[in-house]
Amino acid sequence: MPANPMKGISLKVASVVVFLCMSTLIKAAGKDIPAGQITFLRSAFAMVPILAFLAMHGQLRDAFRTKDIFGHFKRGFVGILSMGFGFYGLVHLPLPESIALGYALPLMAVVVAAIVLKERVGVYRWTAVLVGLLGVAVISWPRLTLLRSGALGSAEAMGVLAMLAFGVLGSCAMVLVRKLVQTERTSTIVLYFSLFASIFSLGTLPFGWAALGWQALCLMALAGFCGGVAQLLLTSSYRYADVSTIAPFEYISIVLGLIVGYFLFGDVPTGPMLVGTAIVVSAGIFVIFREHRLDLKRRAELALHAPQG
Repeated sequence: MPANPMKGISLKVASVVVFLCMSTLIKAAGKDIPAGQITFLRSAFAMVPILAFLAMHGQLRDAFRTKDIFGHFKRGFVGILSMGFGFYGLVHLPLPESIALGYALPLMAVVVAAIVLKERVGVYRWTAVLVGLLGVAVISWPRLTLLRSGALGSAEAMGVLAMLAFGVLGSCAMVLVRKLVQTERTSTIVLYFSLFASIFSLGTLPFGWAALGWQALCLMALAGFCGGVAQLLLTSSYRYADVSTIAPFEYISIVLGLIVGYFLFGDVPTGPMLVGTAIVVSAGIFVIFREHRLDLKRRAELALHAPQG
């Protein structure tokens, strides 16, 4: 596939917008829907556009072929836990804050990769991670204060803790995906995740699901469909541009989240939220920039040591 950075960036921006639509629909459906039920509906309805896309491109049969079904199982289990915590935080926190706290995931991924994959992490990236986590603390502290004081807003404090769990588990899922991509097609990874996510989240049914009216059910169905479309757009964007080229455009979501949160849900951004978000975003962009520099260096070393014909 020939490189086309502008097309890759366009697809990435489109995925950000559609993911935000998904989050907005889930939040609009209400706080009374259990996280497990949200996860099931999101995963199940996401399979509709994914299966349709694979069928249209003649990839449906090949997508089900796998060399590592247990790897997909592990990724699905960890991913579904991460998703469940993320949805809990989404419905119990203002939209901009849930998005901002979600930015801790790539920072935590650096830590998990260093521990699990034994990846070498230099002082610059460690510093960026620590600074980014400081930003997370700035955003979280007012909510955690509510938890300590036992105030009525403690549900929001639990939402912060849920988003932190989302970051840790999500980074573990990213490590599992890195292992899967060595042997599996992208379409296979996406398909099996949606499949396992639906199965695992269905297991929360005995713990009590809400009886949904038609409006809430339609919102959740549309949210799941948006999630599937956004995943396809995101996957396609990596075919046309390097990760380091398109990754910074993820931060468009915080601007859009502030706008949507204010006009649809009356979420007024606080000082700590804005300051903390600026810190986290700055640290995240630095990590992306550093990864890009290291990738260029690795390519140059490979070219230098390549056999000359």
